[in-house]
Amino acid sequence: MSSSRIGRAALVVAFAVSIILPVYHFTHPAEVNTVVEGTVEDSAMENLGQGSAERNPDYATLSKDGIPEPKDFSRPMELFYTSYKIEKGDTIGELASRFGLNQDTLLSFNNIKNSRTIQVGQYIKVPNQDGILYTVKSGDSLAGICEKYSVDADLVKTFNKLADETILAGSKLFLPGARMNQIDMQEINGDLFSWPVRGYVSSGYGYRISPFTGARQFHSGLDIAAPQGTPVKAAMYGRVVDTGYDTNTGNYIIIAHHGGYKTLYAHLDVIRVKPGATVNTGERIGDVGSTGLSTGSHLHFSVFKNSVTVNPRLLMR
Repeated sequence: MSSSRIGRAALVVAFAVSIILPVYHFTHPAEVNTVVEGTVEDSAMENLGQGSAERNPDYATLSKDGIPEPKDFSRPMELFYTSYKIEKGDTIGELASRFGLNQDTLLSFNNIKNSRTIQVGQYIKVPNQDGILYTVKSGDSLAGICEKYSVDADLVKTFNKLADETILAGSKLFLPGARMNQIDMQEINGDLFSWPVRGYVSSGYGYRISPFTGARQFHSGLDIAAPQGTPVKAAMYGRVVDTGYDTNTGNYIIIAHHGGYKTLYAHLDVIRVKPGATVNTGERIGDVGSTGLSTGSHLHFSVFKNSVTVNPRLLMR
């Protein structure tokens, strides 16, 4: 064989190898170990399994084009998290957007009960995918949890390395793609209630010196000073459960809301709703007055969670 024919044959072989070898590597990707970063004491994460079952969209066209999808991309993505140090100006909403996550994912993974209280220098866990951590309660079943949060039971078992549907009260489950309910989100982010009246806070929630006795006592709500007759509006959608007059609160209205919440509007000049009525957020329910035990025209506004008062300022937009 002449040297020219040998040269041409070598070129053909080299060209064929240059095409076949990249295709082989593309369809047979090498195994890669994922490094999991987190705090050593975070025992709640130790029993969590793998992550999101969503497939990489870049490979969505492989099967359609007749190329078998690589086996590794058919598996759930491994769940891991990194640590982030809170800096000045950071908010949960901004961080969630930066990391491509839902807010409730960060809130759940870090057990944040009030997003306004995160501190500069505090470390939070940032998972690589959306979902929430659920603490199993007595009487829970895996099927019931999955139905409530609209997640696939088989995926939950895979993520959490469960051999069957047996779950123990107090243990934590990662629920891929699950979302917190709206009431919980609003409560944590402090935008559950709107302001019931235009005015200024003349006395806050907590201990104060009583303007009537001079003694230190607990004030169970906000006093919002406003001219007599100023419209008082429902701070949240709900149902009026009581109205009336009391020597201390004067004319008052109590509204029941979702999530075990109730709101009290006191010292009213006029009551404009009746028990049993349904009211929308921002709907006028009465007028500011100075009835009952009062030093001047204002609205006393209290918020109750399961019959216990809470600071309204932490829940208001």
